[in-house]
Amino acid sequence: IHGCLSTFQALLHQLDLDIDTDALYLLGDYVDRGPDSKGVIDEIWQLQKQGYKVLPIRGNHEQMLIHDHHAETKKGWFDMGDEELKSSFGINNMTGLPVPYVDFCKGLPHYLVEDEFIAVHAGMNFNLENPLENSEDLLWIRDWYDNVNYEWLQNKKIIHGHTPQTRQEIEIQFKDFDKKQILNIDCGAFSAQSKKHGLGQLCALDFTNRKLHFQENIDTGCKY
Repeated sequence: IHGCLSTFQALLHQLDLDIDTDALYLLGDYVDRGPDSKGVIDEIWQLQKQGYKVLPIRGNHEQMLIHDHHAETKKGWFDMGDEELKSSFGINNMTGLPVPYVDFCKGLPHYLVEDEFIAVHAGMNFNLENPLENSEDLLWIRDWYDNVNYEWLQNKKIIHGHTPQTRQEIEIQFKDFDKKQILNIDCGAFSAQSKKHGLGQLCALDFTNRKLHFQENIDTGCKY
């Protein structure tokens, strides 16, 4: 989502979630790059307050927010965070971040495991006996598809983000979803300047009905 609040809201409108039966899993990176990081977190909180089942996990950019805030408040390093993020909070450095937003990021799990799928931000390192044990890999790993241990994975599917790919690439990967058991739904939503190249869209997967939803970036002020 990367601070693209208007695009996020437009996708939510498109999804038309049922408050009683639907669950919305969010794969991390709510902050940085886009114009309204604060507004995205506020939107997540508002949905939860209204009674929607919204289950956000941690992305590497939430981890960076935690690190930058800690560095500025505890170590005395200043002016580290993403400029768009700081602007959305009306602050000049990360020491000014309201504590509830920092605590929100600290409280995010690194993954969620359900009966049919695993939701994770970046991916999983199958060189490990338990690929869910290394939080660094869950947030940062790339190029891991060739090492998937299907015996460990069994019938579960992995849904992740982190590495942007075009809408066409997502749709091609989706055709093999049942066979390969992996789907990357990161369509580079913050890349508003790259729409003609197939990026600059926010993607959601309706897991139950096996349908992809795309929302083109409609935020103003996106510099990427």
